[in-house]
Amino acid sequence: MRQYLLAGLAVLAACLISPDRSSAQDAAIQPILQDHQALIVKSSRKTIAPVIEAVASSGLPQAQTVLEVWAAKNMWQRKEDGLFFIGERIDSKTYALIDFDSGEAVGEFVKKDLKQIKPNSGIRALIGTALVQFQLSDPNTEARRAALLSIERDPEASLLAPLRASIEGEPNAELKAQKQRLERLLTIGYDTNEAARLTAISDMSGDLGVDVRATLNPLLTTTREVALGAVPNGVNVAQVLQPGQDDFDVITAYNLLVDKGLAPALHTADDVRLALGEHIDGGSVGGVPVAQLNTEPARLKAYAALAEAGAVPAYVGDNAINTPLETHVFFEAYVEPSQVVTDAAAQALKDIELKVGLNQTLDLTLDALSLASIYFLAAIGLAITFGVMGVINMAHGEFIMMGAYTGYVVQQLIPDHTVSIIVAIPTAFAVTFAAGVAMERLVIRWLQARPLETLLATFGISIALQQLAKNIFGTQARPLTAPGWLDGAWAMNDVVSISYIRIAIFILALIFLGVFLYIMKRTRLGLETRAVTQNPRMAASMGINPDKVNMLTFGLGSGIAGIAGVAIGLFAKVTSELGSDYIVQSFMTVVVGGVGNIWGTLAGAAMIGFLQKGIEWMNPSNTLAAQTYMIIFIIIFIQFRPRGIIALKGRAAGD
Repeated sequence: MRQYLLAGLAVLAACLISPDRSSAQDAAIQPILQDHQALIVKSSRKTIAPVIEAVASSGLPQAQTVLEVWAAKNMWQRKEDGLFFIGERIDSKTYALIDFDSGEAVGEFVKKDLKQIKPNSGIRALIGTALVQFQLSDPNTEARRAALLSIERDPEASLLAPLRASIEGEPNAELKAQKQRLERLLTIGYDTNEAARLTAISDMSGDLGVDVRATLNPLLTTTREVALGAVPNGVNVAQVLQPGQDDFDVITAYNLLVDKGLAPALHTADDVRLALGEHIDGGSVGGVPVAQLNTEPARLKAYAALAEAGAVPAYVGDNAINTPLETHVFFEAYVEPSQVVTDAAAQALKDIELKVGLNQTLDLTLDALSLASIYFLAAIGLAITFGVMGVINMAHGEFIMMGAYTGYVVQQLIPDHTVSIIVAIPTAFAVTFAAGVAMERLVIRWLQARPLETLLATFGISIALQQLAKNIFGTQARPLTAPGWLDGAWAMNDVVSISYIRIAIFILALIFLGVFLYIMKRTRLGLETRAVTQNPRMAASMGINPDKVNMLTFGLGSGIAGIAGVAIGLFAKVTSELGSDYIVQSFMTVVVGGVGNIWGTLAGAAMIGFLQKGIEWMNPSNTLAAQTYMIIFIIIFIQFRPRGIIALKGRAAGD
């Protein structure tokens, strides 16, 4: 009620400062409502538009209040004089009426003396569109933002002028830019000035927004038309069609003539049978006995006799198609009548499509880099154990799973997601490092010289770890929630975007690449690991304990797998089968890149990531087929380069 009283006071103040009484009368909106009284009371979506237009275009400050009250179903008509008021309920039988023009209360009335104006949803939608022009200059920023959103959803030519008028006085820089962009789009679609439209198309030709393409595409909409002899003057022709070429066959062309009323419809065999059945007379049709109507020539003869007698229309068969086709010209015409506008729109779309293609390539590259970083994190630990020890660890995926579950447990203890992730990373490393050391001490060291037994043993351990995870955490997926600052995505434009989680994983992969290189190049463990990798017997003779190096190396690889599990768990479902989803890709990454070489693992991850994304792009509807093609390619690749992209020298190479 307060907003209505304030609006009324504003109107009253405007009336009081008017120079004379006649101008105050001119500023009244009630006469406009009375001029359209019948349409307001008995309104429909088809008839109400002139009333809404009259109110909205009146230029009166009361117009916005009238439209808002009308849409809210708070407008009432007093039956005794037909005047319209704002109605406010006092009780179930009494309403207080407020005058639209003065803003003053005119009294209390019983409900039976009033009629409530109840616009349906269609009318309210029209009123909402009309209100947009007032909301564009509303002091409330959110109201202006909502008005722009309304225009974007349902643009109309009538909204272009008020939108332009509101731009200059817009105080919010963001909304002003949004208004300017929307004004350009509406100019392209609805402005009657050809030069203005061409300027707007030129301004937006480099924009990758979907809304720009959605505005330009309708300008190139075509319809198939036909004319006698030649194309009429003033028609914006997209192309002339020749019957019988491409997808425009002679039947399609003739049917177009029929649709335009320029030729009679062809008679089908069913049409002939139906007509003959309706004109059976004494056992014959058109002088042909019914018993003889079992052949097509006989039926056509009987039909011709009926047509000659005027009983049915003349038969039109396939032999009648060519003549009308030769005398008419067929063409596709743009719905947009201006040729220069359609030419400009076509060129703009061509430029945009080129930029979209380049940006799609960039987007695909970013996706591939993101996937490669995930594979690199998952495979780096396997590359260490496989390269140094020559152990095929089928339980490597379960170390990834253990790391993800460790992150989940930490989050249950530390609610703050940022702190929990920071704590989870070293904790996951410690847990999986310890698990890896235990596995190496208890199983791997006793089977190291027997690769087949090692493979079978680690495979059994992987199954046992999966079942253990099911027993502890259940079969339902557990959430590993990313911090709030990792929500959303970095959107470069409407085509290129990458989630912040993927960016974080990419950075994490680079960090671990640097950490691994530092360990291998600058620490004693790295020196000893490289020595054992190159020649274990010579390293042992130099005082290096190969068993200890193997244990620490296996623990290091397992610990890195645990950290990879935390990272992967931020965007993947944390279940007992999490590791099995990445073990195959991890082995492919190591084998393709080169066993035991960090740069080979990086190259293999990049190759697998780019290959998988490329295949998925070519065959997006079948990811299983894409994985199959990828495996086939890798098998062929290994046939030509069995040691991988970067071959390792030393024990691993000999093995």
